Order: sequence, then structure tokens, then C-alpha cells
Amino acid sequence: MTTTRSKRIGIGARPPANPHAEAWIRQGDAETLHKSNLYTARLTLDITPAMRARIKVSAFTQGVTLAELLRALLEREFPETTP
Repeated sequence: MTTTRSKRIGIGARPPANPHAEAWIRQGDAETLHKSNLYTARLTLDITPAMRARIKVSAFTQGVTLAELLRALLEREFPETTP
């Protein structure tokens, strides 16, 4: 009869956190929090799939998100007026 021996390998101590990596991760959270505080109203509109595709392609070629492109367009068309 043969017996098998299993080797137990212990899990070592957790490696120290990398402060640069942690800061990089938190930077994304700060940007998200800032946007969520700035943009609190939603606007829904119906457009054709073809128009949506054209807008997405335009945003991609400009290197911005679809939301950023549309916000800029709306800001140009409807600028904030000073009293």
C-alpha cells in the first residue's frame, strides 16, 4: 500500500502596499466623484441608431467620450448667460 504525502505551503505575509498604485486608483475615484457632483441631471432623448453611431464615431475620432462631446455641443449652443 502506498501513502501519499501532501506538502503544505504556507501563505506568507501580505506584501506592503505600493503608495503610487494606491494614489493612481484613488485618482479615478476622485474624478468620478467630481463628475457626479457636477452632473446631477439626466437628459434622455430618442435618436435613430444611425445618428447614435455617427455621434459615437465622432466622439471616438476626437478622443472624447460621447457624453463629453454632447456636453460641449450643448454648452456651445446654449451658453450660460450672465445677468
